[in-house]
Amino acid sequence: MSNANETDASDADDRALAARLRDVLCAMPAEALPITYKALAKQLELRPPHTIHRLTTALEITMREDVANDEPMIAALVVSRWRGGVPAPGFFALATALGRHGAAHPDAEFHRQERTAAVAHWISS
Repeated sequence: MSNANETDASDADDRALAARLRDVLCAMPAEALPITYKALAKQLELRPPHTIHRLTTALEITMREDVANDEPMIAALVVSRWRGGVPAPGFFALATALGRHGAAHPDAEFHRQERTAAVAHWISS
């Protein structure tokens, strides 16, 4: 049974990881992007267990923040090697739930547009 203090600590850890993830992505050169989930986890020095789960939780936090601030989603810079260079399905599901992605654009097209906007907004030349 989990108590409120454990949940608060976990939320704080997730938010700290999201901030660190954002800093790492912003510091990357545009030529190094997009980056895979695995490569980003390695760059963040995340260790098992639940490495990718922790990473995706942090990415979801950045997505919520970016949509709330009407900014391009920095999470669009992170992709799955196994899915042809687009993010995992959870990215598209959350983008849809947040009102950023709709049926008008196929996933790959939406991702390309969001990634281009994210590079222009978040990455220094």
